[in-house]
Amino acid sequence: MSGRPDTVTGGDALVHVVAPDDQVRVTLNGNDVSSAFIADGDGLTGLVGNLRLGSNLLRAEADGRRTTLEVRNHPRQGPVFSGPHEQPFLCETAKFTIPVIGGTLGAPLDADCTVAPRVDYFYRTTAGQFAKWPAGATAYPADLAKTDSGDPFIVRMETGSASRAVVQTSMLHDPLRSAAPTPTRRSPSWNGRAIFTLGGGCAGGWYRSGTTTGGVTDAFLLGRGYALMSSSLNVFGQNCNDLTAAESAMMTKELFVEHYGRPDFTIGFGCSGGSYQAHQITDNYPGIFDGIVVGCSFPEVGFGTVSFISDSWLLDSYFTKSSVPWTQEQKRQVAGFQTYATLPSMAASAARIDPRQNCSHLPVLERYDPVANPRGARCDVFDHTINAYGADPSTGFSRRPLDNVGVQYGLKVLRAGVITPAQFLDLNSSIGGFDADANLVPSRTVADPEATRTAYRTGRLTNGGGGLKDVPIIDYRAYYDTQSYGDIHVRYHTFSMRARLQKANGTAANQVSLLEDATYGLFSTASPLLQHAIDSMDRWLTQLTADTTSRPRIDKIMAARPSELVEGCRTPTGFVAQPLNRDPASRCEKLFPSASFPREVAGAGVAADVIKCKLREPVRSDYPGFTDADWQRLLTIFPAGVCDWSKPGINQQPLSGTWLAFN
Repeated sequence: MSGRPDTVTGGDALVHVVAPDDQVRVTLNGNDVSSAFIADGDGLTGLVGNLRLGSNLLRAEADGRRTTLEVRNHPRQGPVFSGPHEQPFLCETAKFTIPVIGGTLGAPLDADCTVAPRVDYFYRTTAGQFAKWPAGATAYPADLAKTDSGDPFIVRMETGSASRAVVQTSMLHDPLRSAAPTPTRRSPSWNGRAIFTLGGGCAGGWYRSGTTTGGVTDAFLLGRGYALMSSSLNVFGQNCNDLTAAESAMMTKELFVEHYGRPDFTIGFGCSGGSYQAHQITDNYPGIFDGIVVGCSFPEVGFGTVSFISDSWLLDSYFTKSSVPWTQEQKRQVAGFQTYATLPSMAASAARIDPRQNCSHLPVLERYDPVANPRGARCDVFDHTINAYGADPSTGFSRRPLDNVGVQYGLKVLRAGVITPAQFLDLNSSIGGFDADANLVPSRTVADPEATRTAYRTGRLTNGGGGLKDVPIIDYRAYYDTQSYGDIHVRYHTFSMRARLQKANGTAANQVSLLEDATYGLFSTASPLLQHAIDSMDRWLTQLTADTTSRPRIDKIMAARPSELVEGCRTPTGFVAQPLNRDPASRCEKLFPSASFPREVAGAGVAADVIKCKLREPVRSDYPGFTDADWQRLLTIFPAGVCDWSKPGINQQPLSGTWLAFN
């Protein structure tokens, strides 16, 4: 019950035996463990411990009938499927501050960043704050608030370790009325549902255990009765690797189930880097999350984001040094963003592909330097995922699936007459690319073909046809496209994910998009629209779980969707119900323009799923206003041809499967 039988960790597992009565004998590797089980209505459930590493055999027998189950146990610290642990690895438990309670977890107990398990209680005050539960209390504090359902707002928070991360869980529980919950005895105040909070970021997210989780103290979620869970490796600002994030999520949920029992369903919940995790974990390791609510979303970190920011870096660098005159409006339209400020802002974010940046948490002697320490730790998104991509035999660095060969930057605005042929040709002649250390170089970037193939086959580029096709998705977006500082969380990424679902499955009916202004920030449960998303997801999953028919999964999802969950945008005058599909005539699109991005301006589709394009010969009629000299120069700039966006990319292919291991 605590996970897949082949991915058990930590030496124990919550096991259920379906039986007509409780006269069942259960053995583990030949040893009787029946005493660990208690009757629960339709059989027996028990927490079986003392699993040995590797294969274990559980056997249940009753009235001459028997059944067996092989359980494969892995170390609590992993790895299970993410591959060899990255090195170095910095334990940060002494900097991990315990929410509400205060203080830190102190030095780790071992090299795997293990901390001593602990249980803390806190409560909500009538002033709307959290406070520590009084030690040894036998009566309720005078300022104790009540939840919406009238229960005392008292929270039980557990802290422990799994996957070299700090793991935290929380739920409503009244210690004065009820004994501590167990896997077979729920807290009376828990609604039976769980939300897994996923933290954002990426820069600096490597080689560290982290100093916070995705958060287990949200008053709105706890007050609704949800249990919360998260881990420090499910904060992408501390672990920008979707594989280890998936493994940590699996272990965190396993630990939760072993302590509290299996939730009716688990919702993945996160913004920005949290949306990377929600999409990739659900698609590549289905079953961990039963539905997802994402905000300020991206399809994934390695492509939907990296291609976006690396193109911005190249464009910003070119515009800074170009001797050809450009107006700011022309630059903006070449980039495609709603505001020009997004371009230099995204250029700065591209440091996540530079192995020398965002490494300050590591000692200097452990960091990569091409001269002083060429074998040091490389702090970038590709090298942090070397277990998936593999090493380039010529350098020892991670193979890189980054490419811009044949990309015609600014093509659409050239055709629209916004920029001149001279500007277009100079831009594409001078744009350049990156070397393995993310230095700007004159030549275009060429992707490693093995890395490109791997990205598609293993879900490093989110396909949408794995587990995502089988779960409800609510994409909530606070509109940040017009922020004066140029925010990274632009709206078109929602359409990228939708386009991929459509391509993979023939439908995106399981994704509902909700949009509003930035009044409540990027992703705050103070927003009534996000509250509506959470309540709607609860009803959606409740109905879906109750559907035991044999009809196709997508039909079940569509039938279970609550009637009040309607796509649209919240405006100052109320909610506008309409499809959010980039229709320029629609009210929501007029209020919240979705704009574009550099590769779409170059001719790519909104799915942003082509890593390396196939090439074709350019066609003269595609270039209005070109002289013979311009045409000859274009052929010189693109001697092998230009991108043919009408075709799949090189090595583009479906997922090779889910629950892949990289050991």
